[in-house]
Amino acid sequence: MRLFRVYTRDWQRRLLFIAGGLAVGGVAAGLALLADEAHRFFHAFREWSPWAVLLLSPAGFAGVVYLTDRYFPNSGGSGIPQAIAARSLSDPAERRKLVSLRIAVGKVVLTLAGLLVGASTGREGPSVQVGASIMFALGRFSHRHQPGLILAGSAAGVAAAFNTPLAGIVFAIEEMSRAFEVKTSGLVIGTIVAAGLTSMAVLGNYTYFGATSATLPHWQDWMAVPVCGVVGGLTGGMFSRVLILFGKGLPGRMGVWIKSHRLLFAAGCGFAVALSGRVSGGLVYGTGYEQARAALHGTEVLPLSYAPLKFLATAISSISGIPGGVFSPSLSVGAGLGADLALFFPSTPIGVMVLLGMVGYFSGVVQAPITAFVIVAEMTDNHALLVPLMLTALIARGSSRLICEEGVYHALAKNFLPRKHLEQPRQVELPLAPPVA
Repeated sequence: MRLFRVYTRDWQRRLLFIAGGLAVGGVAAGLALLADEAHRFFHAFREWSPWAVLLLSPAGFAGVVYLTDRYFPNSGGSGIPQAIAARSLSDPAERRKLVSLRIAVGKVVLTLAGLLVGASTGREGPSVQVGASIMFALGRFSHRHQPGLILAGSAAGVAAAFNTPLAGIVFAIEEMSRAFEVKTSGLVIGTIVAAGLTSMAVLGNYTYFGATSATLPHWQDWMAVPVCGVVGGLTGGMFSRVLILFGKGLPGRMGVWIKSHRLLFAAGCGFAVALSGRVSGGLVYGTGYEQARAALHGTEVLPLSYAPLKFLATAISSISGIPGGVFSPSLSVGAGLGADLALFFPSTPIGVMVLLGMVGYFSGVVQAPITAFVIVAEMTDNHALLVPLMLTALIARGSSRLICEEGVYHALAKNFLPRKHLEQPRQVELPLAPPVA
């Protein structure tokens, strides 16, 4: 009888993870469709009245920040730092402040609102917090498995958002937990599979950026690898440094002013993003997906100003306090960076330079090189460039650390942890002693 209860409890846990995966996949797919509609609506408005965006974006940014602070606290920004922080907490009540159904609803609505008013943000980071929130809510009566549920929901959010199941697994290991957990590995994979199947049922089995077979044809083209790694890593490190600096709060009077004038600061950020969009001809708004895909396949030549303007618009959108991710915008900045660097490598295919730029910049931002090269390779169905992408990611992480000591997600996660949690001494795991003969 006891064995039967254990067996039943084990299957109940498995079904819980699978049901959560189905729910996460459905919400992520729905968010993807709605985000595309929001982006189209904004551009239709911009074409109707280009100058009106200079009023819409400031008012919209301020309104979104007001709703975030008033009704959905802890739903601002990417959402990945909140999920990381929630997983490291032990008190369910503290976790509920960072991941809950209320926050999931607010995250979806306010992320879409940000895209409606022209923010340079993505939906993939929010999918992580939404996935963690859904799984946490489903397992609220199973306190024992809460960390595993949050981990699985976060990984499923990435997998469903990009249709990249392998990247979801790697993201769970390298970014969310920074360890391989044998006990939950099967459940995490099951959740990702369920989320992926649901996403494919809604969106189809697609390759995010479209398949590409670009390769490095000659050995001299390999010089692009260290260049993209160093430039992408340094630029990504600067982006992370800005977000971390504003996330912790600027020192002095400026920091005090921003804290006491949140809405006015958000409106100023919205105006700056609108100006960037005006200068770029509307290219820097939204996720940057279309621009990155066009550059990758050579159907559009991005202007030299695209990468710096997209960098600026994404940084400003992120520090404004509105909900929205940096996943897709970072890949788009990297694509623009690679396209710019292609001027120095005329014999190297433009598609290769774009991919190397994506990996270099994204690895510089998150300092998670395995996640960076796996997600780019999987989003483009390109396995011929795995070794160059790996090397670029490693060089970029090392370059990024010259400017920023820690990846942006884990650094920002500390802002959501209680001081007593941060002050606890870290436990050092000692290696097991060899068996005595």
